[in-house]
Amino acid sequence: MNIDALRDLERAGVRWELGETPVGARTSTATNAPSPAMTTDVPGMRPGPTVVPACAPITPPDAQMAANAATDINALAAAIGAFNHPLRTTAGHVVLPHVGTPGGLMIITDTPGAEDDATGRILSGPAGDMMDKMMAAIGLGRDVVSIVPLVFWRTPGGRTPTREELDLAHPFVARAIDLIGPRVILTLGTLPASEIAGRSLPREHGMATQLPSGALAMPIFHPNYLLLKPDAKRDVWTALQSVQNMLKDPEK
Repeated sequence: MNIDALRDLERAGVRWELGETPVGARTSTATNAPSPAMTTDVPGMRPGPTVVPACAPITPPDAQMAANAATDINALAAAIGAFNHPLRTTAGHVVLPHVGTPGGLMIITDTPGAEDDATGRILSGPAGDMMDKMMAAIGLGRDVVSIVPLVFWRTPGGRTPTREELDLAHPFVARAIDLIGPRVILTLGTLPASEIAGRSLPREHGMATQLPSGALAMPIFHPNYLLLKPDAKRDVWTALQSVQNMLKDPEK
């Protein structure tokens, strides 16, 4: 064995004698005898660092297993709170789903805002106030509407979540849909429209699509957008009237 190969093995945490006999393979009757010291009289030879195996990163299958194990919405909330999502280290609170009436309307929003992160309550602050007014316009209150974010932790600075961050949260969102069983899902903003309804805003605003679960998904603008662009309320009102009809008529 040449010096370079020996050095590579040493850096990998494997100790060898110059005779190329593995220390762990040496026959000895003294089970607690210390390993022989590393020979250091080879020119240029220096002991390398011991390599400690890194913990395996969490993956979407890990999230899928955790989500599938939840048999009811309380167990799902506990699974979300315990899940080691990368955003947990920077977020203030985990923002759990708000559960309304099963089989009714579910709102899927993008990511927690600053107020949500501070309070742990989904759709807080001005956006939440706007959403409550929108629901009241079609005869609904927050107590009967379920609300689920695409990601349960605020991203640093409110940036768009990465593909990895979305994929790790998606099984929990899908499980919430399964457990609550909404008839209609209202998506708020560009990202939920794409991720849940497969629609592109603003071009496909208000265009409903049927999901594999059987629910109808209606993509609309986020309340924050309406605060900046009040003229868009007309299009949202038209979409909300369609949602109201869908909830009343099971054939729609």
